[in-house]
Amino acid sequence: MKHQIVLLPGDGIGPEIAEAVRRILDASGVAIEWFHADAGLASIDKYGDAITDETLALLTEKKVALKGPTTTPVGGGHRSINVLIRKTLGLFANVRMVRTLPGVKTRFEEIDLVVVRENIEDTYGGLEYLQTADVGSCLKFITRQGTADVVRYSFEYARQMGRKRVTAVHKANIHKLADGMFLDTFREIAAEYPEIAADDIIVDNVCMQLVTKPTQFDVLVLPNLYGDIVSDLCAGLIGGLGVAPGSNIGHKLAIFEAVHGSAPDIAGKGIANPTALLQSAIHMLRHLGELEAAAAVEKALHETLAAGEKTGDLGGKLGTTAFADAIISRLTPVAADRTVTPVRVKAFGHAEARTVSEELCGVDIYVKSTTEPVVPARVGALTYKGATNRGAEVTDANRENLTLVDWWRCRWMAEGSIGQAEIVALLGALGETPWMHVEKLTKFNGKKGWA
Repeated sequence: MKHQIVLLPGDGIGPEIAEAVRRILDASGVAIEWFHADAGLASIDKYGDAITDETLALLTEKKVALKGPTTTPVGGGHRSINVLIRKTLGLFANVRMVRTLPGVKTRFEEIDLVVVRENIEDTYGGLEYLQTADVGSCLKFITRQGTADVVRYSFEYARQMGRKRVTAVHKANIHKLADGMFLDTFREIAAEYPEIAADDIIVDNVCMQLVTKPTQFDVLVLPNLYGDIVSDLCAGLIGGLGVAPGSNIGHKLAIFEAVHGSAPDIAGKGIANPTALLQSAIHMLRHLGELEAAAAVEKALHETLAAGEKTGDLGGKLGTTAFADAIISRLTPVAADRTVTPVRVKAFGHAEARTVSEELCGVDIYVKSTTEPVVPARVGALTYKGATNRGAEVTDANRENLTLVDWWRCRWMAEGSIGQAEIVALLGALGETPWMHVEKLTKFNGKKGWA
């Protein structure tokens, strides 16, 4: 039975490295029926859209894809295809294998760790606004449901692959509620896996530890933004993004991709390194249960690199095609020493969410004003408690020391609980004062839900 796999070559060097990897996989003996589709600039040129509904439907139908790099413009143009695919198809976990390769010179040896990044929410939710002409806002959100998916995947992966430790990476010392949600959920789920060690570390510390003693880590699980940064840092430990594989895992679908850029400056020159995409394809083979083929391709890749037969970016002299040929020439059958099945985790349903009591206690209203805003001192049960600007409380003592902008957070609190009607009345009482954003201040099970 053939595996049906969608091939998205991508932009720039994508078609070249995708063809090289396709040749290697076909030479491995795995029966694959390839379905070619476009995404990125090629799709825009053909269809006027960076990814079409037909391509998304094909991905949904076939459930597995191999994807080359796509171009994402900076500060304008079409939005990231990677982000769009991950959100649309529910690919909640971005998994990066970080292993030292033979023949690739690095500062460290024997690195073998896994970075699991939450792939959908956090600041990547796309909830950005210009609240004034001079103030940009980006909403960071961490959900218990989304965190549970990626954390449980990390522990299930560790259990299946014989990993011994899972470490949560966070900034809960500063983002006490958002990252606090991530950390609390991690600790709750860790209790379900007593045979696996579980600990946590602050993100700035993990960056320092990774560049001093990376071998101390096993599996790292992180929110989206930190995961994006830390996974690229880890790629630098093993030779760069040109050799770093990646996969995007959902409850029903999986897309395996090169995580480097599309390198349009060398496109068409035949010198691109397909190692990252090939390593992603090796992980894809394991996901499909083709363990012997995965081991054979990995062995051939390692032997080729160890022999000094490398592309130019790794200090060698081979072009893309010659490098693929060298790997193919070393393909020999390899017996798998174990069996695995794709790591699956139960989707976190809303029915599993905790039942909590809620008490609305106040409101923060963000207003636009070039000077400290004049607002009602009291409206009904709500009493004005003051304003902050760029997160700093503004007082007579410090006003001259601060750089102020036309964006103020004004807070009103009640002695007891209130309803939404009181907030609506307060907004009406602001009159012509321009307000931009409202955050209700709520206690959950008696605990403050605001900073």
